[in-house]
Amino acid sequence: MRLTKSVYSETTHPAPQVAKRVLPFFVIAFAMLVSACTSAPKIPDVPLVNTNSGASSSGTSDSEVVAVNSNSISARAPADRVVFFDFDDAQVRSEYRATVTDHGRFLAANPDGRVQLEGHTDERGTREYNIALGENRAQNISQLLQLQGARPGQISVISFGEELPAASGQNEGAWAQNRRVVIVYSN
Repeated sequence: MRLTKSVYSETTHPAPQVAKRVLPFFVIAFAMLVSACTSAPKIPDVPLVNTNSGASSSGTSDSEVVAVNSNSISARAPADRVVFFDFDDAQVRSEYRATVTDHGRFLAANPDGRVQLEGHTDERGTREYNIALGENRAQNISQLLQLQGARPGQISVISFGEELPAASGQNEGAWAQNRRVVIVYSN
């Protein structure tokens, strides 16, 4: 039996030579990956503020705390930002008039301030009816803001109808939380 040199011997096969050239790059890449994972993330020095705004389209909830730039319009605006409504009604309840008045005066004093009024309803009623009711609720808030000196250009209105409930459930407690307008400031 005669031994011959294999066609794929170490001297002619390119894999060992390529591995010797590529290995240092893999070692460096691995070292960079490990060092990146061990460094602590840098967190900006920004105060935390409880939004206290109920659920909104932005996804915040009553118990959520978010970082807010203390110089922003949103950080300086009045804290109460949810107005609740009675069933099948777009009139602002007397207990929320002071809240709306505060926001109107704030917008009048801060012409760069912008708000989006997000109208919501509970699940009862047709989709079309609930969209219209949510818009009527937000429009009524808009009119009250303007009576306090806010400019129409500072206010935008959107209705989500029943699409973004703050509370789930088919009972009066859940429905009452869903009948609302959320005042959302843009920075």
